[in-house]
Amino acid sequence: IAEGRRIPIDKAVENPTSTEIQDVCAAVGFNVLLEKNKMYPREWNRDVQYRGRVRIQLKQDDGNPCLPQFPTRKSVMLYAAETIPKLKTRTQKMGGSDQSLQQGEGGKKGKGKKKK
Repeated sequence: IAEGRRIPIDKAVENPTSTEIQDVCAAVGFNVLLEKNKMYPREWNRDVQYRGRVRIQLKQDDGNPCLPQFPTRKSVMLYAAETIPKLKTRTQKMGGSDQSLQQGEGGKKGKGKKKK
């Protein structure tokens, strides 16, 4: 955290996308706006999956939090970090990757040394 992280590394999620963050926050009940073409300027990778900014309304006009269980930005980030690994898209990717690796191994039969 002292080096610029927003949440501790043991609670963080690896490569969260803007759509995943939007889905998690919208499910809780926040007013969410996803800006697809925005991007962090120091991001070296310009792929579409790294683009997007999520804007969330944390407080009402009078200064009170919209949802009492999330009074700060940090509380929203910690909740998102807990919930994103439980999304269906994350759990399906993990299960499907094992099957694709097993299928790929079968295609390499017979590619050894030639007999003399």
